[in-house]
Amino acid sequence: MSYFVAVNEQGPAWVAGTPMREQAGWAEHAKFVNESVVDRFILLAGPLPGGPVHRALLVVQSSSAAEVRAKFAEDPWIRSGILVTRSVEPWEILASHDLFDPVLAQLRPA
Repeated sequence: MSYFVAVNEQGPAWVAGTPMREQAGWAEHAKFVNESVVDRFILLAGPLPGGPVHRALLVVQSSSAAEVRAKFAEDPWIRSGILVTRSVEPWEILASHDLFDPVLAQLRPA
């Protein structure tokens, strides 16, 4: 498994001026994200404040960028066009306090 950093951004169905949690299908999107966290696919996720459009940064664990995009395609907000995936990039963790990387975990003092 590898790590990837992805950016999802508001799509054509995003309603400008409507808060994130009031967009159509919020409950279904939140359920998808929460289940993806439980499944250890999504490790971290959240909106990036500021900017002209709504964007969210996600750190995920997967075998490939194609698999990340395929999983995101199951998100109700992606399917409905509220969000679109703008980028998926591989990411190597070199330092962490959160034990994401088993190799780093072995280096921690007992």
